[in-house]
Amino acid sequence: MSDVWFYHLQRASLEETLPRLVTKARGAGWRVAIRTTSPERRDALDDLLWTFEDDGFLPHATEADPQAAAETVLIQASGADLNAPDAVLLVDGAPMPDDPARYQRVILIFDGNDDAALAAARERWRAVKSAGHQASYWAQDESGRWVKKA
Repeated sequence: MSDVWFYHLQRASLEETLPRLVTKARGAGWRVAIRTTSPERRDALDDLLWTFEDDGFLPHATEADPQAAAETVLIQASGADLNAPDAVLLVDGAPMPDDPARYQRVILIFDGNDDAALAAARERWRAVKSAGHQASYWAQDESGRWVKKA
């Protein structure tokens, strides 16, 4: 059984949320794969992780890097486990891993202001639960803090 967390973006953007989730996962000692749906989006997220803070960055690479397997944080437009991740973060509707139980955590981040993304997340929630995995729903409270709702 795996733990799948659903992050419902309503108050914060992906660009604000993703670096913080990656930082937390790295703080837990996990290797991280960020999966998206296209090479263009992969490259945009690559830029984000280099520039999201004025005085810092998250060391990472993309799957195009020849040393991708050695990276602790890897951004991918594919579903291959190139860097043996402990945590997989899915953005932009990237597909669920075939076997979520292989990971410490799967985190699905979706835009709650996009009706299609919301409907897809609900369908994935049902699929995760029916497969017997633990699912947790996270949303921001009025102060902007992420709170586990279910």
